[in-house]
Amino acid sequence: MRIGIDIMGGDYAPFEITKGAILAGKEISNEDKIFLFGKENIIKDIFKELNASFDNFVIIDCSEEIAMGDDPVKSFIAKANSSITKGFKYLKQGEIDGFASVGNTGAMLVGATTVIGVIPGIFRPCIASVYPNLKGGMNLLLDVGINSETKPEVLYQFGIIGSIYLERVFEIKNPKVGLLNIGEEEGKGDTLAKSAYQLMKSSKDFNFIGNVEGNNMSNSEIVNVIVTDGFTGNVVLKQGEAFYKFIKLRQVKDEFFENFNYENYGGTPILGINKTVVVGHGISNNIAIKNMILHTIDMCKSNISECITKAFKS
Repeated sequence: MRIGIDIMGGDYAPFEITKGAILAGKEISNEDKIFLFGKENIIKDIFKELNASFDNFVIIDCSEEIAMGDDPVKSFIAKANSSITKGFKYLKQGEIDGFASVGNTGAMLVGATTVIGVIPGIFRPCIASVYPNLKGGMNLLLDVGINSETKPEVLYQFGIIGSIYLERVFEIKNPKVGLLNIGEEEGKGDTLAKSAYQLMKSSKDFNFIGNVEGNNMSNSEIVNVIVTDGFTGNVVLKQGEAFYKFIKLRQVKDEFFENFNYENYGGTPILGINKTVVVGHGISNNIAIKNMILHTIDMCKSNISECITKAFKS
């Protein structure tokens, strides 16, 4: 696999991003390549400082960068030689198989939707995030950020997308899909939740188990895929991150709570587009970057985009 990484994005770019790529390079096979999109002279200086080998790496020189505070649309168009814009160009042309960044999320979404394109039949792509369950495995929460306001038919599609993701990437057969709500009863929730429930309850596209409350999100006996709008999903995700910080501050050591550490996964995929694109947290350190690259490789090998495309064709 050929994976591209935006070296210039993130709060600790370029050093931590490059260091994370070097760590990932030590764990990939000889058949895999990591494409480093950024300023070539800076990348080479960091490699020299860390006494790292260029085996398994390809540098793509980019004279510009899209800053975290830049306007996503304007900067993506104006900065044609930026690491993000150039990365999407390589992905579109098939010169890399996947692209990842912890930089400007808005610019990543622009590239994902306008350059790579949304899979035909999908109303809105989404960002999915793993959510630890009590058995030590992972549930899936989606959307966690793109669609703060959405429609019932979009939530229905998230159920399909989430099921395919868990089956292909985590090898969970016939995952249980739940709609995040304030109660388990069919009539609970706002208009969006009630309408989505009516669409989902007779679905033959996924295994719908009904509404699921927040206190059961980690119970894989009840649910595996948790569907919600991007506003609610993002609040839940950020609360989980905060909870992990509280646990660390109180010096509590527990294997389950360690699963809330975003560094273990590095990034979350944008699902519903024609190629593999992964976005990560702006504060990511080298460990998170390493894991994001390795996860991107796993995503590419799972052929998740092709599987979702096939499902929506039928």
